[in-house]
Amino acid sequence: MPKHSIRKLVTGVMALILIVGFLLVDSSAQKRRRRRRTSSVPRIENPAIYQPSPTDEGDTGNNSDPNAADNRRPSGEQDPDAMKKTIRVLSTQVDKLNDKLTQMEESQRSLVDLERLSRAESRSAALRAELRDVQAKEADLEAKAEQIDYDLKPENIERSTSGYGTTHPEEVREQRRRQLESEKQRLRRQLDQLAISHTRLDEAIATSDAEIDRLHKKLDAADQADIQNSKTKAQSESATATPKATPTPSPYPPR
Repeated sequence: MPKHSIRKLVTGVMALILIVGFLLVDSSAQKRRRRRRTSSVPRIENPAIYQPSPTDEGDTGNNSDPNAADNRRPSGEQDPDAMKKTIRVLSTQVDKLNDKLTQMEESQRSLVDLERLSRAESRSAALRAELRDVQAKEADLEAKAEQIDYDLKPENIERSTSGYGTTHPEEVREQRRRQLESEKQRLRRQLDQLAISHTRLDEAIATSDAEIDRLHKKLDAADQADIQNSKTKAQSESATATPKATPTPSPYPPR
């Protein structure tokens, strides 16, 4: 049930309790006033002739029955104790609905936090995998750049071009040097881009790890609060429980 519908239900039940209480109290007051008006008018009635019956003897003790007053009460008049009891029952139901609503809201928040935690962990795993790929590419490009620096040495350029049969070896060496310099610049640009990606991934992983740590702490705190609330509720219920009546010892010894 959505929490807005539950709030509307709780509000409606509380309003119903107040309206029922006011109506019952007003009805009781009107009937008492009506009884006072009718009792103020004197009536002349013939005295009833009492005819004793055989069962009257020994039944005199029943005249003090507390239920007799309740039987003489008019049927249309509500008992104030019954009205109070009804209001207490309705109030208890409202309190239970509020407790259930609070539990549902806490459960919903916990589910949302669990979903966020799962997404954050998946994002961190994906970012770390991407970072490993970037690091592997950086290592490969750095190895190639070191090889180019080695090949750019004059003796290595001369050694690599010595096999060409040409009358202008200096031009061949210059062409080889320019080729290696171009390759080195291309590798340097790729390494710069990978360094930017490396920095971005490090920051994203740090942010995701911080989010994971925050959600773990929040869920742990919610679990501790639930455990503490359960203990407090159990203690309050045990404290408010009515103690059992102890049997009164008999003054006569058992036979």
